[in-house]
Amino acid sequence: MNIRASLTNAIPELVAIRHDLHAHPELGLEEVRTSDVIARHLESYGYKVTRGLAKTGLVATLSNGTSRKSIGIRADIDALPIFEETGLPYASKTPGLMHACGHDGHTAMLLGAARAIAERKNFDGTVHLIFQPAEENFGGAKIMVEEGLFDRFPCDAVFALHNEPGLPFGQFALREGPIMAAVDEARITVNGRGGHGAEPQETADPIVTGASIIMALQSIVSRNIHPLDPTVVTVGSFHGGSASNIIPERAEIVVGIRSFDPGVRDELERRIRLIAERQAESYAMTATVDYRRSYDATINHKAETDLLRDLATRFAGADKVVDLPRPFMGSEDFAYMLKERPGSYFFLGAKASDQAKPLHHPGFNFNDDLLPIGAAFWTELTESYLRPV
Repeated sequence: MNIRASLTNAIPELVAIRHDLHAHPELGLEEVRTSDVIARHLESYGYKVTRGLAKTGLVATLSNGTSRKSIGIRADIDALPIFEETGLPYASKTPGLMHACGHDGHTAMLLGAARAIAERKNFDGTVHLIFQPAEENFGGAKIMVEEGLFDRFPCDAVFALHNEPGLPFGQFALREGPIMAAVDEARITVNGRGGHGAEPQETADPIVTGASIIMALQSIVSRNIHPLDPTVVTVGSFHGGSASNIIPERAEIVVGIRSFDPGVRDELERRIRLIAERQAESYAMTATVDYRRSYDATINHKAETDLLRDLATRFAGADKVVDLPRPFMGSEDFAYMLKERPGSYFFLGAKASDQAKPLHHPGFNFNDDLLPIGAAFWTELTESYLRPV
């Protein structure tokens, strides 16, 4: 039977699951209810479910036939600390939390695939479905890997997708090599000498120095990094002082940094530290830099990306498959799974209208029409990768 036809009866259940998860969002490493819901469905489909990786993560395993070949497919399950503004009947019941990135949809898709894979049993090998917590904040993928994910659940290749409301509905967007950026953060504290705003000569104003640092930081991408190396240095926060007649003791600057090349990443840190310290010194002040490296760049492997492209073309048609001309500057902790196993990460277009809200917007809502597409494609990938001889 055609995969999409075999999923027809499951679509109402997938929508119900997605709406239930949407109504009960949980932050990273706190997805207790979410994990319970996922495990309950997987066990009813006949999977062996292992829980407790990265606290709330789980892996569902199903084997068929005699092959030792195996595949891993990941869905992220966590929500965001955002007040929902959709007005939907299934809107978040927890004020201040919502599924604003579509992880509820990713989870429902993979559950739909799990059901179809188990019912059809048209594969030879082992399927590991990875439901990963804390993609948004604590790097749940890295934690799962460090806790022995691939030692306990060997995978010859791993795959993941993300919905993208900025791309045409049903479009598969992929890319060999870098597809998502490494992300770092620098917190710069400028230490001055406070005093009365009417007597600035008696103070060392950290706000003026902070402004100078911010302007100097703008020269890094334009003057220190090669124009063909994608890089972003964004000052997202600048805080200091409390009133117009008070010069504060200190000011804080928070900088977001995105890059792909490890050498460029090192140079960005070196230049940010140097600019902050030397600019402050030129104003007779000091600056300290708390530089924290977060997710690595997400790098797709060639063979697995070629496999996805060929399969997506057969699945959706050549007009629905595009190779991205450049990577996205967002970040993704699936990077850590791809560092351990070959695989590929891609985007599935979700744009329903020009009014569709972007990811991380309080009015965002996952497009339910994607559920059968994602579930069918994961099923198709599994059966293709583990094709019976």
